[in-house]
Amino acid sequence: MGTATIDGQAGPEAPPPRPGRRRRGGRTIIALLGVAAVAGAAVLAINPGGLLDGGATPATSAAALPPASTPVVRQTLNDTRDADGELGYGPVTTAVARKPGTITWLPDSGDQISRGRSLYRLDNKPVMLLYGTTPAYRDLRIGTKGKDVENLERNLRKLGYDGFTVDDEYTYDTAQAVREWQDDRGLDETGEVELGRVVFAPGKVRVESMEAEKGQPTAPGQKVLTYTGTKKVVTAKLAAEDQRMAKKGTKVSVTMPDGKNVTGRITEVATIIEPGEGQNADPETRLEVLVSLGTAKAAKGLDKAAVKVTFTADRRKGVLTVPVSALVALQEGGYGVEVVEDGGSRYLAVKTGLFAGGRVEVSGDGLTEGMTVGIPK
Repeated sequence: MGTATIDGQAGPEAPPPRPGRRRRGGRTIIALLGVAAVAGAAVLAINPGGLLDGGATPATSAAALPPASTPVVRQTLNDTRDADGELGYGPVTTAVARKPGTITWLPDSGDQISRGRSLYRLDNKPVMLLYGTTPAYRDLRIGTKGKDVENLERNLRKLGYDGFTVDDEYTYDTAQAVREWQDDRGLDETGEVELGRVVFAPGKVRVESMEAEKGQPTAPGQKVLTYTGTKKVVTAKLAAEDQRMAKKGTKVSVTMPDGKNVTGRITEVATIIEPGEGQNADPETRLEVLVSLGTAKAAKGLDKAAVKVTFTADRRKGVLTVPVSALVALQEGGYGVEVVEDGGSRYLAVKTGLFAGGRVEVSGDGLTEGMTVGIPK
């Protein structure tokens, strides 16, 4: 059997890589690559075994030089997506009355309410804010068990009451601590916490707006006021297919109104349904993303300000890249590039990686930084 010289080395004879049928000025590249070249951001895993069988990459002359060329560049490739965002206090929650009565006191919009303080007063008795993620939904008394009991006991401990174990069981000792707490707050010392006496929120709250007036009678389910968190956050929305961009805990870059970039971190991701625009438009599923800022100073004096959020789903550091349009579909399968050198050109099989910003990560035997590859017009 004869031998063929492959990139300057002797080896078994193998057929050279051949480009797919093409016309001068263009190449046969599947439609998906054309889309990637336009969008420049989709992460694709095209032909992970892109090298030819045996990894052979012989030098083969092309019929003519390509009409344009570009160097192979080593760079950091980022798969990013920009989204409009708004700087504010995050989601708004509505506090509703859980028992009948008359509203005798309300806070002002913008007031901040902390643990154990009155969110509003009903029949001149406080409805108090406590911290917890489980909403109040029942009376709490001796024998009750659950996460809401643990929330209550943890708050009582933080407020300085003791003599009980913080767990999910409401015991006689818990009731004793509740009686002390009720006495301090001017309530009847029943040892029980009736539904509607406390409101659980994740933390300190900021009053957003009033939904009722002082002196107004209330009934269960009636809106009293709305509130938010106290820290400024950025709210941004992404298309549902951009789920890979929105991972809780991931760092993002936020461009502030003055043009400065601030590092942020995704704290919450929720799927929401937005009504379609137009009379007969279908609703649209989107992702609502909350981003905390790395420094509170960046948001000082700003409220409901428009910002830009840059999400990064993937990053490849120090990889070889070429424009997507430089890829050539090979007849043997996979993809290659047309290397231009010494007044001629040859085809070199490559393996593709990350697609982003109109460029693609490429690797292959014989491919080096600075090498010139062809591009159609």
